[in-house]
Amino acid sequence: MNKQRVGKWLMVLISLSAVVALFFVKPIPQDPGYHKFIDDRTMLSVPNFWNVMSNLPFLIVGILGLMQLKSFKTIAEMDLAYWLLFFGLALVAFGSGYYHWLPSNETLVWDRLPVTVAFMSLFAIIIAEFVNARRASVLLFPLIIIGMLSVFYWQYTESQGEGDLRFYALVQFLPILLIPVMLICFQYKFNRVSGYWFLLLFYVAAKLLESFDVPIFELTGGTISGHSLKHIVAAIGMYVLLVTYKKRSELFGK
Repeated sequence: MNKQRVGKWLMVLISLSAVVALFFVKPIPQDPGYHKFIDDRTMLSVPNFWNVMSNLPFLIVGILGLMQLKSFKTIAEMDLAYWLLFFGLALVAFGSGYYHWLPSNETLVWDRLPVTVAFMSLFAIIIAEFVNARRASVLLFPLIIIGMLSVFYWQYTESQGEGDLRFYALVQFLPILLIPVMLICFQYKFNRVSGYWFLLLFYVAAKLLESFDVPIFELTGGTISGHSLKHIVAAIGMYVLLVTYKKRSELFGK
């Protein structure tokens, strides 16, 4: 059995297991403590200054990506997906900045929506570059719609007093499990696959920084928190991918 066949079966098995497991997990409400960050300093009349301003790198990388799209080595069928990836990334700066200005479930919606658009676009791009471009182009909008619906579903359940993050968690974490399978088992159409591995590495680092928000703030003597560093590290990961898109070359026919 070749690697691609193994990869396809692994993806099916992981996806089915995740969906089935969803029905055995009780509804997960948003933890109110999620909105409490250690660094709540106000500077220049901006509340939670560093958690707000640390989103600027997303805007910078998003704009750079949009400006340099024509210099990227891409798959023609997915041109819109590359555009949506960097447009969504730029919007993350505004959505996340707004949320951190006034943290609440209501503003968190505007943080999660652009993140979901960018992430689902990236997922479709990876499917195209490793598995099948035609199928990925068909999946692009369904993936984005499903992602956005997961945010709206969570928002609706919170408004009903019975918050449920299960659907959103599935949309966010299932691709994270599937992407390494694609990177390992399928043939990349370009060189420099390391760009995606670095992105995953920066993603994991960002999640760890987020988890250690308080200890990092204390370790740096109150200079910067783990959550602010999370934004910066995640943006750096996307910048590394942007550079990869520019420098890579095609190995196989699209």
